[in-house]
Formats: sequence, structure tokens, C-alpha cells
Amino acid sequence: MAEVGRSAVRDPGALLPGGFWAAVAVWLERPQVANKRLCGVRLEARRSAALPRTDARGLSPSAGPGQEEERVAAACALEEGPGPCHRSPESGPGPRPSAGPEEPQGRRQQGQDEREATAAAPLLAGAPRPSSKDGRREDDDPASDLDSLWDGFSRSLVGGDNGEMLAFLAGPGAGVQLEAQHELDVVLRTVIPKRSPHCPLAAPRRELVVQDVLNGTATFLPLEEDDKGNLKVKMGNVYQIQLSHDKGEWFISVLIFCPERWHSDGIVYPKPSWLGQELLAKLARWSVERKGSGFKSTLSLIPILKYSQAYQELKDKCKDLVKVWPEVTDPEKFVYEDVAIAAYLLVLWEEERAAQGVTAKQSFVDLGCGNGLLVHILSREGHPGRGVDVRRRKIWDMYGPQACLEEGTITPSDKTLFPDVDWLIGNHSDELTPWIPVIAARSSYRCRFFVLPCCFFDFVGRYCRRQSEKTQYREYLDFIREVGSTCGFHVEEDCLRIPSTKRVCLIGKSRTYPPAAEACIDARRTQYINSRRRSGSPPVRGPASAPPRTGADSGDHGPEGHPDGPGALDGGAGRAPGAAAGGRWLPGFHPREKAERVRNCASLPREFIDRVVLQVASLLLGAGRLTPSSPLSGGLRTWNRGESLSLAEVAGELDRETLQRLKRECGGLQTLLRNSHQVFEVLHGRVHIRDWREERLQERHPEAKRRLFSEAFKTRLCWFFTHHPDGCALSAQRCPFAHGPGELRPPPSTKKKKQAL
Repeated sequence: MAEVGRSAVRDPGALLPGGFWAAVAVWLERPQVANKRLCGVRLEARRSAALPRTDARGLSPSAGPGQEEERVAAACALEEGPGPCHRSPESGPGPRPSAGPEEPQGRRQQGQDEREATAAAPLLAGAPRPSSKDGRREDDDPASDLDSLWDGFSRSLVGGDNGEMLAFLAGPGAGVQLEAQHELDVVLRTVIPKRSPHCPLAAPRRELVVQDVLNGTATFLPLEEDDKGNLKVKMGNVYQIQLSHDKGEWFISVLIFCPERWHSDGIVYPKPSWLGQELLAKLARWSVERKGSGFKSTLSLIPILKYSQAYQELKDKCKDLVKVWPEVTDPEKFVYEDVAIAAYLLVLWEEERAAQGVTAKQSFVDLGCGNGLLVHILSREGHPGRGVDVRRRKIWDMYGPQACLEEGTITPSDKTLFPDVDWLIGNHSDELTPWIPVIAARSSYRCRFFVLPCCFFDFVGRYCRRQSEKTQYREYLDFIREVGSTCGFHVEEDCLRIPSTKRVCLIGKSRTYPPAAEACIDARRTQYINSRRRSGSPPVRGPASAPPRTGADSGDHGPEGHPDGPGALDGGAGRAPGAAAGGRWLPGFHPREKAERVRNCASLPREFIDRVVLQVASLLLGAGRLTPSSPLSGGLRTWNRGESLSLAEVAGELDRETLQRLKRECGGLQTLLRNSHQVFEVLHGRVHIRDWREERLQERHPEAKRRLFSEAFKTRLCWFFTHHPDGCALSAQRCPFAHGPGELRPPPSTKKKKQAL
């Protein structure tokens, strides 16, 4: 036995020892938050048990067969009642708290690594039973496996040379505790490695985890199959996480049972140094974290192994798109995000078909499909469907005819129902997000929905917060869940693995009412939507009471407002009983504009920008003092660099009309100053006059700068030469900007990259 790491834990909130078990639960149920080479785990079975009983002097290897059978029976005896006491895999040891450390939202694939853990909730509660692809035979019974495995392991502990293993399991108080039996929590789990081109053949591994609350130990025992295919404990790669209390201080340790037999595969079993450093540090931090996330565990509604396989296959198919991405958005983020969403939906739909006993693949419509990649992937995998967005994207032409993508406006009404569609998708669908459950509910009784909320919209306009005790994101998710429930759906929540801070999806797969109650439920939907309209807005119209639309009215809403549009219905199919033709459900709804507004201060008039730049520069120069400069043009002179002011101080000197105009632009004053890169430098909330002498001396990437200057050299006038009281700090030969119109060069022609179609 060797201790590979030990960490003192400060516990000002008195969270230990309960916090320790919450941290162990994260490593037990979601090891992928610490070990990024894992996809996750599947909790197979759970039961209570006890270690074999010994006398105070230790083990009794000389006991006869009858005594041994009695000891083993006692060791395997569980709480009151006959037979072993099984628990659901999701239940934890007795003192385990109901909430644990927080799992981050988003991917701190943006360079961060501080969001490892989530609330200590089950990983796969209610997940469909895995098949042989999940690493075990289809006829396996996990509970029976656990019973026979523990019985055999208990027998091996009271005979032979396994006294050291029994002492290791009993923990630091073995000399005292071996005499008295106490309850253990035993878990059978399957650890699923992440599939990748570097390790495509990594197989799932099964483990036995023994949690001893009384002694503060959690022991992880790897399993292997013998010649007959039966599971048994493998004595190599056994390790233990231990909590101890000494002289008023708490400690967490990681111990390895047999260091010389430890074999590291770099995936499921890292090097001992990783356990004693990286894992130990995370466990220590999680143990004293008080905050819970309030979000579901990642991928809680689907088999995680199937997801891992589907994701890797789709990623391989779509990797070339990253190289030819024609949009201005980040291809790495958007391609792999849609790949992950598509993998999730494909597995979700596969499980749905298996549960219903059907083979036909589900149809779908993606409302607000954006770049259309999700539609492209799902269609290529055999699901009939289409995407609709208000604005056509350049990348649509690259997908080919199989991807059905339509440019049009969706306005919630009787003419934007989809009676023949199985699923409606809202992937960052903005103003349509709260309407998608409504459209799905009114399209047909069998229509389901999947939404991934991002921006916060109500039925009309922006969503307004009502509960300060929740985060805005959590409150908005609860609002969309409430919409789905009011529409008559059983709404489920899950957390996706995507590079986004908004990665919680809401799914409505089944209804809470029979088809005969549709009219009553739809009246409730209309009443709910009407209750949320703002003061002064006209009343909401339900399908059953909507007046006929005139030709003039229907012509205002793009293709969906026309009988031949992509969202049109044939003969009013899918309309609620007694519904009248036409009519918006909420007249105040405004779909997104087709032309995307540029709100980065670039669209402001040049005269306005120049005036603000001069005003801010005057503030900085007026507050400054003359400072010595480096020799310029062979002589020594002074150049006023001014002083720095905070953004708040600068804003305080501008008139109200200017500030209001800037406020309407994303970023406001700070964005305008950052855009004026030649004149200003904004660092840590403070504004400085840019000194180009320092820029020339502190180039971090000289080759890149040289290339940039060679292309744009002297193509713009030097602001300092024209406006600064002391002129430019650089000579005309060294300044990259033109000192007067005579030095101006024509700007370089825009180079357009040819994209492969």
C-alpha cells in the first residue's frame, strides 16, 4: 500500500464529512468532469453489504467450513429482511447530501478548466437498458452480477492471502473496526472511455466501488473476466480515496493498494501521479463547495456509449467542413456544436423507435435553422426534414440537394402548423423559442419538440426577469418548461456536451392528456399566453377563435403567410377543432428582421465617430502633462501622452444624447474606442492615448505585423499628424499611417477565397 497524495482541507463552512461524499459521488457518477478522456459511466447496480467479521486479533484462517459459511453469510447479510438489500443505482450512501459541487455551463473549451463538477445527481436516471454494445452481454442481470461478485469476493477475503486487502478495505481503523460489522455501500459501474482516432478500440471497463461511510473510505476495484466468463476482482489498479481527521484538521488522501502492479493505460487508469495531484486537488475543492448548480447531469436521458460512438462518427464525417467554412462565425465552435446536437438527437430518436417498436425514422422541421448544418447532418443520416430561417446563409449551397433549407419568416399562426412532422427543433431559435412547444402542440397530437434556449425571449419581445433568487438562465429555462407543461407535454431537461454556455435542452416527447381533451387543453394554452401579454397589447387568439385572414393581412408575413409557403397547410389539416382559417395567434409578435443589423458602432455616421474621438482625446490630453520622448528624427522633443481615465469618467464627460446613441450599439462607448485602435488603447477598463513608439518596440509577432503593415502601409491618414498638438510621435518614414494626403496609397483589393462547393 502506498499513499500517492495527501491534501489538507480547510472547512470554514463545516461541510465535512458530508461534502467529502458529495465529491466522491461526482467521481463515482461523472468521472469525465475530471478525466477528460472518459465519456462517462453507467451505474449498473447498488446494494448494501458488510465486510467479513473477524476477531479482535485479526483474521481467523483456521476456521472450519461451517464457521466459514456462517461468517460469509453474516458478511453478506444486509439490513432486515431476506436476501440482499438492493438499491437503485442512483441512490447514494446514507449520509450523502442531496446536492454536490456545481458542474459548469459552457465549455471552458475556451481555455478554462474550472468547471469540473455538477450537482450530485444520477448520471443515467431512467436511461434505457444498454445492449451488448455497452460492454456486457444482453442477458446480464446487473443486480445478480453484483450479488454473485460480492459473495465470491467476500469468501476470498476470509481465506488465503487476502488479509491485506481486507485491511485495506477496512481503512485506517481496521484494528478496531474489523470486529464490529457495519454497513457498506457497494456499486457496480461501467466506465466508458471517450472514442477518438487516437484510441478507437478503448473498451468499457467495469468496476466495483465500496464506500465505507463509518471509516471515510471509497475503494475502487477493477474487474476482469476469468476463463469461464465470470467477473472477478483484479488485484492490480486498486485505489482508495480516504477522509481522515487529525488534531482538528481534515485530510483527503489517495492510496494505491499494490503500486508495483499498477498498470496505467492513460485513459481509464491514469498514472498514480495524476490521481495524487489532479484528482486529489479536485476532490479537495469539491468537498467544501457549497453551491449547487440546479441543472441536470450531462446526457442524462440517453445511453452515453451510443452517444460517444455517434459523435465520433459524425465528427469524422464533418471535419472537412471546418476547412471550407464560408461564414464569418468560428467553424470549430459551430461545426462541432451542431455535430454534438445531431449525435444527441440521433441517439434520442433511436431509443424512441426502439421503445415504440417502429423502424421508420422520425421527420423533423428545424425552425430558425441558421447555418443549416444540423438539418444537413440529420437529413444525411436518413431523417426526412427541412430547415427554415429568415435569412439565407452562404454555406447552404455547399450541402447539396439532400438538405432542404428554406428562406422564410415563421409567424405563429394557423398557417404555420406542421401536422405531418414528428419533431420540431429550436436550436438557438431566439424569438421562436417559447412558441415552439405551442406550435408542436397545435400541429398534431403526436408532434414532439426539442428546444435549446439561448437568448431570452417571451411570446412578444424580450423576456423580463421575475425572480431575483435564480439566475436569469435558470429562470428562463423554467419559463420554457412551464410553457411546455401548459401546452400539455411531459417536459424533460438534459444538459448537452457542446462548446456553449447555454447547453441545457428541453424535450417534450409525450402528452399529459388524452387526444379527446385537445380542445380543453388548447383553451388553457390560449389563456396562458394571454396572461403573459404586456399591458396595452391586443388579446391573444387561439386557433379555435381566430377570425379569417384577409389577403392583405396574409401578405405581410413572408412565405409562411401564403397558402403556397413552406409552412402552409393543405385544407386546414392539423387545425384545432372548430378553428377558423387564418389569423395570427398573437398580433404583437415580430419575427426577426431579414437584414441583420450591424450593432458594433461601425454603422454610426463618420462625423459622429470623429466627434466622439476628438472629445475623448481632448479629455485625455487635457488631463496629461508633457513627458520626455525618445529621440525623433535625430532630435529630442517632448510629446504629450496624456493620462488614463476610466470608462466611467469618460462617459461622465459626454452629453446624454451621445451616450444614448452609443447605448443602442452593442458595446457602446467601449466598442467605439476599441474600434478607434489607431488613437486609443483600452486596458482593464481604462482608456489611454496609444503611443506608437511602444507599439514598434513591443511587437510580439514581428512577422505578422510586418505583413500587415506592408499590406495596409500608408492607406489611412495618421490621426496624430492631423489632430495631436505635438503631431505624430513617429517620423513619416516609421509611421505606418500617411502624414498628409500626399503619402496616401490605395487600399489593397479584397481577396475573396474560393470555396469548394
